[in-house]
Amino acid sequence: GYAPFCKHLFIPNFAGVKCGYIAKTSEINSLIESCYEARKENELAVLIEYVSRDKIPPPDATFLDIILYSREQIILENEAMNSPAPETDAPWGIISVKGQTVDYELPMQPITMMRNALGKEYGGSGAPLDFDKYKDSVAFWSKHVAIK
Repeated sequence: GYAPFCKHLFIPNFAGVKCGYIAKTSEINSLIESCYEARKENELAVLIEYVSRDKIPPPDATFLDIILYSREQIILENEAMNSPAPETDAPWGIISVKGQTVDYELPMQPITMMRNALGKEYGGSGAPLDFDKYKDSVAFWSKHVAIK
């Protein structure tokens, strides 16, 4: 993961989950939209780009990237956003499941890295921005776009 409190589990896609991204092509580029979006009501909205799944059917994912955060990190982020603590003593919690075509960690989107660096009170994790990982993210997402 991008921080010590983050772990990734990769498993074959047994659930029919679709891929959450697609490579950019001239055809795809003409379908790209953008909007400001927050993942939760009290989170900072950020500018995202995406292709609507109404315009292009997402490909089947071959793997699921199950992203886990430590219980301690979840509690810290929930406190910063005035959300209740988890109702479990589990040491790890699932924060996201991403469909993808590879069994390794893909770069998170650059804007997500920036929001994380802003801090927990804005809906991020508080992890500092890693310049090299940010460059990797820009390289990947310059050639790919999310499907929403």
